[in-house]
Amino acid sequence: MEKVYDLIIIGGGPAGITAGIYAARKKLKTLLLTKDFIGQVGKTSRVDNYPGFFGVSGQELMKKFEGHLKKFEIEIKKDEEVTKVEKKGEFFSVKAENSNEFKAKALIVATGRDPRPLEVPGEKEFIGRGVSYCSICDSAFFKDKAVAVIGGGNSGFEAALDLVKYAKRIFIFERSDKIMADEILQEQVKKEKSIEIHLNKEIKKIEGRDKVQAMVYQDLKTGKTFQVPIDGVFVQIGTIPATGFLKGLCEFNEKDEIKVDFESCGTSTPGLFAAGDVNNGKWKQIIIAAGEGARAALAAYEYLQSKTL
Repeated sequence: MEKVYDLIIIGGGPAGITAGIYAARKKLKTLLLTKDFIGQVGKTSRVDNYPGFFGVSGQELMKKFEGHLKKFEIEIKKDEEVTKVEKKGEFFSVKAENSNEFKAKALIVATGRDPRPLEVPGEKEFIGRGVSYCSICDSAFFKDKAVAVIGGGNSGFEAALDLVKYAKRIFIFERSDKIMADEILQEQVKKEKSIEIHLNKEIKKIEGRDKVQAMVYQDLKTGKTFQVPIDGVFVQIGTIPATGFLKGLCEFNEKDEIKVDFESCGTSTPGLFAAGDVNNGKWKQIIIAAGEGARAALAAYEYLQSKTL
């Protein structure tokens, strides 16, 4: 007989984990599918604004989240990349990259966001060979090297500060004419002599042979193009919602974020909920994602209860 879960949760970040905890407390037969328990938070060097964990590293905070989840009776499958979700009658069919297929009466999507690519020549070719989207993961590979950080927002400045411990020179390139990072980060960066900030610069190409060796950029004020020798490029220009596997199943906004009713995190499809950074909420914060995970799980429980009446 085919196994049918009450609830499947896709995603192992703060929203997915919190949803799992609340679903387990409601005694729902729940399956949580995730690539890992790292996500965006685990790639953040320091978290100062999550209550009770001031000054904690992103990795440490996620280990706390994961440990809390595993104290409950919930089935977890890691290393699962979901490729497609369909609704067949009253049930959701969830297909994973490894050809597994799972079925549930309700579904919570909490897949967060993926790094936004530069989409310039050389970027894809040199991923893992000098191009990176995670300073915490890859900083140590650039000891005594020259690196470029693309993006002048919080993530770009945080990446530069991660790299200070290893790289000898760090160039921050920002396309606009002003810095977007918070004042506290700007103050920290200004204290580091190895960091240079360059505004009004647009990246045109990443070059090299077996690995990154140079980057071509255009000065947007003068229109002139320059090539700079570089050993690594850290792309920090924002994120895009990880919603590709849901196309056609519910309503999205112009940013490909899932539209939800924020009272329940419910979508336009009955039984389908979306929590955290993947939905069209204005503020992308850990505490908000966790709160929405709880809200989505409680709403899913109510939805399932209504089906039994």
